Amino acid sequence: MCGICGYISKRSIALEQLREMNDTMYHRGPDDSGVEFYEMTGGRQVGFAQRRLSIMDLSALGHQPMHSANQRVSVVYNGEIYNYRELREELADYPFRSNCDTEVIIAAYLKWGITCVERFNGMFAIALFDRETNEVYLVRDRIGKKPLYYWYEDENLVFASELKPIMKYPGFTGRIERRVLSRYLFQQYINAPESIYQNVYKLEPGAVLRYAQGQIDTWKYWDVSKVYHAALQNLFKDYGEAKACLKEALKKSVKARMIADVPLGSFLSGGYDSSLVTAIAQECSDSPVKTFSIGFHEEKYNEAGYARAVADYLGTNHTELYIGEQDMFDLVESIPAYYDEPFADSSQIATMMVSRLAREQVTVALSGDGGDEFFCGYNIYQNVAQAQKLDALGALVYGVCRLPGLKQMHMADRLPFRVRVIAGNRDKESKTQFGAGNYPARARAMVRAYSSDPAAAQGAGNGTAVQEQPLPVHYPMESSYHVKDWQIRRMLLDMDTYLPGDILCKVDRASMKYSLETRCPILDTDVMELSYRIPHAYKYAGGDKKHILKDIAYDYIPKELLERPKVGFGVPLDKWLRGPLREQLMDYSSYDYLKRQDIFDAAYVSDMIRQYIRTGDAGPATGANYSKLTWSFFVFQQWYQAYHG
Repeated sequence: MCGICGYISKRSIALEQLREMNDTMYHRGPDDSGVEFYEMTGGRQVGFAQRRLSIMDLSALGHQPMHSANQRVSVVYNGEIYNYRELREELADYPFRSNCDTEVIIAAYLKWGITCVERFNGMFAIALFDRETNEVYLVRDRIGKKPLYYWYEDENLVFASELKPIMKYPGFTGRIERRVLSRYLFQQYINAPESIYQNVYKLEPGAVLRYAQGQIDTWKYWDVSKVYHAALQNLFKDYGEAKACLKEALKKSVKARMIADVPLGSFLSGGYDSSLVTAIAQECSDSPVKTFSIGFHEEKYNEAGYARAVADYLGTNHTELYIGEQDMFDLVESIPAYYDEPFADSSQIATMMVSRLAREQVTVALSGDGGDEFFCGYNIYQNVAQAQKLDALGALVYGVCRLPGLKQMHMADRLPFRVRVIAGNRDKESKTQFGAGNYPARARAMVRAYSSDPAAAQGAGNGTAVQEQPLPVHYPMESSYHVKDWQIRRMLLDMDTYLPGDILCKVDRASMKYSLETRCPILDTDVMELSYRIPHAYKYAGGDKKHILKDIAYDYIPKELLERPKVGFGVPLDKWLRGPLREQLMDYSSYDYLKRQDIFDAAYVSDMIRQYIRTGDAGPATGANYSKLTWSFFVFQQWYQAYHG
């Protein structure tokens, strides 16, 4: 686990400048660092750098950049290859010097070329320079556990695990990509391949980027939709067989993730996913597994008692920390420093707190991430199933409300909120993304209409400014899954967007803030691909979400300790924004400030925020819960002040 960065350019920079870029990620790797330059044909220079958090082979032999024995290949890499020992056996003819997985990456590339990544089971972001072919490759793991940004402009490529090193690169322009702002305000995160900056992208999960002779091309070696459809050809026909195979795959996955040369523990919320992962870890361990949970003094949010009951039953070495609202609030100011582009999922605060707690005792923590997306666990999936049943009726209501007389009477506006949502859900590309009242319209209205720089507008003729089209706030891609069942379609969409863009980003930044590595057994390659072979009826059985995963959990933990309504956690956004953050929010949304900033519609946003401060959230029945939209705006402004103020 670590942070990596580097560049390819005809313009050379000083070693100290590359070191400064690298050291912006000190928190990702406090144990060691390496900075090196290489010459590339064509007059280009390659710079590779890494900050190391030592997990495997703690000796100096694990130092990066690492080179092949014949000096052909150099690598910097962030992550873990869990099957590296098996791969090493296949690569026995290579003269290994270390016991770490980084050297296995090099040996695998020399034997199989860049297709070697298809053999890696793990979480990784890799940069590899091949002197023989004069190419640099960037690679990201299948589901996007490890981040990898790149800036490509004028044949120059700069890459990094976070945006901060790219911001430090000499000559970086840092022009904000306005096209993503409405979607960010609505979704609360920016999904790959976009980023907050123009010409800066996130390498997509399961993708490879090749740089050769000043040009780049990218392709997917693992694609959610393609892998899902391929697996349909080999569906399980027997529930017992599916359960047994999944259980065995999970045991193998957890066991592989317990290999470490540093202390290891597990997050434990008391829910199904973290409890199952912890139970299997305890079964594989010779001593009590260290488990960690946080509790809240507000009883309606507090699940610490459930986690403690599971820990007691399993016999783990459990640590819990009760936190108050002030403890959470104290972390708000640190958000821009570690989430270095706008990221407004407020559960990041709780994730930071449990990561800080765990890091006091361990360097690696297991988590239950991925269970909801791959096994149908979110409440939205239940809502999606109901919406599909009502879709034909919704189309009828929509058609009636558009009849000339009724349309003039604004009949649609008089319908109950839920009916309006179903009736208005007519876009075939976003059928499973309904709801949120007039959030989409508000998110779009908040961002100022703008045109691109006339000097940069190619093909417009006479330097005429070109009107930029913002990205739609929803993801217009559902037909690409070729799936009729809305539940399955939404699960696949979440695997492509919400899981890597929000959940995994949140956990990566929150844990690495404290130099803690998190490992997700449910996101093991074999587990993910096996899940696609499991019939959906085994996952969503008679309205029971995550049925087969729960069934396995009951083999380890009594049902009565797990079966309960999901409490969830929510930061008191409305209370904060209209209380201790009120003055800051007022400053961020003042008409004069917004006019100078020239990003948002000054009149609209200033009025909207002041109205929100007066009235607060109006209640779920109206769909006018604007604290989340306001929080997205606040986090953007907080980020803007940190990096552009």
